Amino acid sequence: MSMGRSGQSAGRGIEVRHLRAFLAVADEGNVTRAAARLRLTQPAVSRTLAALEQHLGIRLVDRSTHHLVLTPEGVAFRDKAAAAVAAFDEALDAGGLRHWPLRLGHAWSAFGPYTTPLLRRWQELYPQTPLELLRIDDRTAGLTRGEVDAALLRGPVEAPGLVTEVLFDEDRVAAVAADGPLAGRAALRLADLAGETVVLNTVSGTTTVELWPSGGRPAATLTVANTDDWLMAIAAGRGVGVSAASTADMHPHSGVAYRPLVDAPSVSVLLARRDAPGHPALPKLVALAREVVGRGVAG
Repeated sequence: MSMGRSGQSAGRGIEVRHLRAFLAVADEGNVTRAAARLRLTQPAVSRTLAALEQHLGIRLVDRSTHHLVLTPEGVAFRDKAAAAVAAFDEALDAGGLRHWPLRLGHAWSAFGPYTTPLLRRWQELYPQTPLELLRIDDRTAGLTRGEVDAALLRGPVEAPGLVTEVLFDEDRVAAVAADGPLAGRAALRLADLAGETVVLNTVSGTTTVELWPSGGRPAATLTVANTDDWLMAIAAGRGVGVSAASTADMHPHSGVAYRPLVDAPSVSVLLARRDAPGHPALPKLVALAREVVGRGVAG
């Protein structure tokens, strides 16, 4: 399959192998691992990627760090390349024997109580297309960087180039040290936490000091970069936290007690995808997510 520009010979144009090499590098973030995956040498993959970039006249991969990342142009091109390779494979594989995984990202708590029903139902309906659930500590769970095909996100997302759909709303809960005085309360209010140090996940979390009224905001905060550090800080008594209700089920911790936060606004759970051609199974994922929520099927 040659896709060379006009004026170039077919033998010197771009072929499916160029797209496969680019997709492998995009997925692995490393030329060595991409070469192992493709069963090629590292120089061969590097040359193939360079030829693709030269042909397109754009830089697809940022090589300035050890872990390669896609440039904005690379992120946009990945969906097109994946769709082209999928169409090529489908044309040669009418029986549907080759399918690449659908990658669903999340920063924490995935699909809440609907996570297990979604995964099980997907396996029942589409066993030929693996659904990979990936936790990525990033505000868009790797979606804007091209690391996933879709993402389950919480709270408002302002990244450009994304299409989002609210699937359901979750109440918020307070997270406090299990051996602390606040754990003895059946429910809490924002004012109960204002006098404490509030632990904020500034990388992927949705809680900020703006959650509190302007006259009653916490005087002290502690910032962390992921859910694991957030839990450890609270368990150690270094502060308290606020999160969506599903965090209590998805991230139980012996040192953390979750209590309803009765006066905090709910947080929306979104299914997000890029506003561009993507994985051909994305419409099925959107439909199934709606179905699972609509049926109220929770694990």
